[in-house]
Amino acid sequence: MSFAIPDGLAPEVYPLAWLVGSWRGEGVISYPGIDTVAVLQDVTFDHDGGPYLRYESTIRVIEPVVPATVPEEWAQSSADPEEPTSGDATDGSPAAPAAADAPPAVVPPLGTGETTVWSTETGYWRVPPDRPEGLPEGKTPLEVMMTDPAGRLTMYLGAVGNGRIDLASDLIARTPTAAEVSASSRLYGLVEGHLMWVWEIAAFGHPLQSYVSANLSRVEE
Repeated sequence: MSFAIPDGLAPEVYPLAWLVGSWRGEGVISYPGIDTVAVLQDVTFDHDGGPYLRYESTIRVIEPVVPATVPEEWAQSSADPEEPTSGDATDGSPAAPAAADAPPAVVPPLGTGETTVWSTETGYWRVPPDRPEGLPEGKTPLEVMMTDPAGRLTMYLGAVGNGRIDLASDLIARTPTAAEVSASSRLYGLVEGHLMWVWEIAAFGHPLQSYVSANLSRVEE
């Protein structure tokens, strides 16, 4: 995995240098009690020279595309209640097909519809000065703090190494009106230049399981 160290990046966060930049891609939200939906995500990791990375993420739901008008071929294939339907033709000509015989709807390509913001996050990623006992060789410890406008602050502990990041929640604080999330974990991996990640949560009485996953590509400036 080769990359250039960004100018001015603090040496403390060199193990995270491959994250620096903007990423965009598509994924899915799927969790018990929540309809499965396609999403578009934008993520930015940047720095100001301090011993940390700044993090910002926006996840948008991709709305399905609805045609402004019914395609002409669909209208022609639909039965007209004023005209004879199947089995009722009286002049020897083929009867109009029933509505059920109309061509199926065409599913638009992912990403072609309007988007609605589902969630946003901001936070900081840092490498602590002390190395925990038992951390495998080739791994660097991480401390990550993330906040969201839904009223939660999550502190993660984890490690980075060989293009992979594992994070598990150490503390989740919430406002009185925020939905309760009792545990959270995240896995990030650099795979053939793509940033692939999975976010698992335990919420609404359900055990820890996948909530969001996405495949992101670096946005070239």
